[in-house]
Amino acid sequence: MDATELRSVQAPLKERYRQAPDAALVTLRAQGRLGEGVSCSVETGKALVLAGLHPATGGNGLSVCSGDMLLQALVACAGVTMNAVATALGIELSDATVRAEGDLDFRGTLGVAKDVPVGFQSIRLQFTLDTDASQEQLDSLLRLTERYCVVYQTLAHSPALTVARQSP
Repeated sequence: MDATELRSVQAPLKERYRQAPDAALVTLRAQGRLGEGVSCSVETGKALVLAGLHPATGGNGLSVCSGDMLLQALVACAGVTMNAVATALGIELSDATVRAEGDLDFRGTLGVAKDVPVGFQSIRLQFTLDTDASQEQLDSLLRLTERYCVVYQTLAHSPALTVARQSP
């Protein structure tokens, strides 16, 4: 897809959302079912993923770790966003890789140390780009990728989050 094709696909959507802002509000959903042992099957729309405990918390390493899935979602979103931004700006990327790393202290998760937070303490997102783009273009590419990446922005600016129990 080139910049013209991308604009032609997105232009009517942008106009619709300008005219009817409520049309832009979409609710995404995820669902899983608790499984054998300590696992949860998550429906991805394309396949079923079996998530389980990370080996650092007693898992056997045969199931995916939800922390890894969070980083994978960040990489996927940042990669798609960067690709769209590069396309829109006419920046040719010969090759590009996206890598996310996050630091967890499992003492928090396991309740070993009450002063250690549960969750990632830091996350690093890194792009390796093979391109002839200028430094100014690359600065814009990174700035706009950060600005428009849904997962990045969600992690950077936590949304309201609720937990509830629903009867069957």
